[in-house]
Amino acid sequence: MSELRIALVAEGPTDLVVIEAALKAVLPDPFVMTQLQPEPTQPKLGTGWCGVLKWCDQAHRRHRGFLMDDPTLVGFDLIIIHVDVDVAHQQYPNCGESVETWAEENFWGNLPCTRPCPPISDTVDELLRAIESWLGQVQSCDRTLFCLPAQSSGTWLAAAVLSATDPLLANAECNRTLESQLKLLPKKRRIKKTKRAYQDKAHLITDRWTQVKQVCTQAEHFEQLVLAALSQK
Repeated sequence: MSELRIALVAEGPTDLVVIEAALKAVLPDPFVMTQLQPEPTQPKLGTGWCGVLKWCDQAHRRHRGFLMDDPTLVGFDLIIIHVDVDVAHQQYPNCGESVETWAEENFWGNLPCTRPCPPISDTVDELLRAIESWLGQVQSCDRTLFCLPAQSSGTWLAAAVLSATDPLLANAECNRTLESQLKLLPKKRRIKKTKRAYQDKAHLITDRWTQVKQVCTQAEHFEQLVLAALSQK
């Protein structure tokens, strides 16, 4: 059997590391993942959630129908679109005046769109509606997965590297500062937000995925989406 081919649209390089580590825990066989966004040959899109938004808007401008049928995406078995849930606190003008105009012209979903937390699911539902609106007439299907870590992919890393009883993990999915607190740990445990630092700890996400899911409902949900997509192949 050929290796599963996965396309990733993400906010940044550390997100790729976390998502790849999660997939290694979930998928039974090796896979090949290609990061479409951020992509060095298209720096104009930028990074972060604004870059993901612009990638989705480009997909909408060049294609109608299912995203998997986009001619530029032929050859991929799965497409993962990642946005951290803390984006629910953002607003379109933060991405520039043109994006604010696009949001009005295309009737994009509301930002900010936070809801009381817990539960995180209410905010996730609102954010997902916004992300789907960025795709316009492009439709997702069972092979287009949305990965929405709360409050960020760094929360999944924290859930893997910290003890399950660590006070920092209390109500972790509602804590917008958890990822930044990893930089404030004692020196020997400190984790800076760099691709290399995250790569050094990525194996813990894979090895302790059950613990991550116990702390992070969105990790559990992502696994369910992946397994459901595989069952359709």
